Amino acid sequence: MKTRRLLAAAAALALLPMSAEAQTAKTLKIGVLNDQSGLYADMGGVGSVAAARLAVQDSGLIEKGWKIEVLGADHQNKPDIASNIARRWFDVEGVDVVTDVTNSAVALAISSLARDKNKVELVSGAATSELTGKQCSPNTIHWTHDTWALANGTGKAIVQTGGDTWYFMTADYAFGHALERDTEAVVKASGGKVLGKVLTPLNTPDFSSFLLQAQSSGAKIVGLANSGVDTSNSIKQAAEFGIVEGGQKLAGLLVYLTDVHSIGLPIAQGLLLEAAFYWDLNEGTRAFSDRFSKEMRGRRPTMVQAGVYGSVIHYLKAVEALGDSKDGKAVVEKMKATPTDDIVMGKGQVRADGRKIHDMYLFEVKAPDESKGEWDYYKLRQTIPAAEAFRPIDQGGCPLVTTN
Repeated sequence: MKTRRLLAAAAALALLPMSAEAQTAKTLKIGVLNDQSGLYADMGGVGSVAAARLAVQDSGLIEKGWKIEVLGADHQNKPDIASNIARRWFDVEGVDVVTDVTNSAVALAISSLARDKNKVELVSGAATSELTGKQCSPNTIHWTHDTWALANGTGKAIVQTGGDTWYFMTADYAFGHALERDTEAVVKASGGKVLGKVLTPLNTPDFSSFLLQAQSSGAKIVGLANSGVDTSNSIKQAAEFGIVEGGQKLAGLLVYLTDVHSIGLPIAQGLLLEAAFYWDLNEGTRAFSDRFSKEMRGRRPTMVQAGVYGSVIHYLKAVEALGDSKDGKAVVEKMKATPTDDIVMGKGQVRADGRKIHDMYLFEVKAPDESKGEWDYYKLRQTIPAAEAFRPIDQGGCPLVTTN
């Protein structure tokens, strides 16, 4: 009898409501999907995973009892591999949001998948402006930069200072094509001419034949519509061929801090570049960068890694406000409705087309004698206000944008 009574009491307790703490326990999974072993690993890679974890720490949600896990995976710059990873994350592992997503072809593929699964994609590493153009999605936010902004910052500045004839060396995939297209439009609109162009394979170690074509074109500017190690290698090899010594100039249309670090100031000095973030820009960027540096053995963050931090911070604010919403579209709508504000990129907003807008900056790479030490590479030339930095919302063709 006594045993039966104990069993009955245990059964009754099992039917009682859970404690308030158990009832309110909330979980989230964040997937950082990027290149961790190839040409884009330095500007994103494991550094983006570290940035996402810093954002989780700073959100204050852990102290409130939330359980938040940050995963990382290498998509190897292949859309099929990336899609398989993201599908497994969404369907099996319960990942709520995918961030970074270097490589534009990958970002476009994951954007479609996130929409189908009603998850969230926060793009920091990919640059194609198509993400907020005709291929925009109610589940995707494009956070850090894009090809339109880069073209209208770096490209326009170079044409205005006399660089009015161009030859493009273009990475042969979605990002390179978009960057070339957007820059060519700016060059022509500013009165310049494009004398030629050549497509280069992604992650090729040898740019010699392409550089010889650019050299023989006679163009004042050799526009590098590439990124990551491709940019570093093409600039280094251009120095070997005497491109700049021969009177031509290089336009690095997407150059990261890690590229300059790899190239070195003796070769990179004087290069104009555009960025959404620089570690030594202000007190907030320095504070974040010091913490990041401790996690990454002294390395300073790129704008992509800073963008991962900022986008995850804003995402977590939206999820908390909605009360642990697993509805990806609703979370993105909340992110659009809430002004952005973080220590890495300051104040901004997310538009209806999914484009996050903020100030952009035109920098010049310092000469070796101007640098105070490792990672002290940039001097500010111009601040481009948020309202001017990105494509006007009514010009991208995004179906989410309604026009009167």
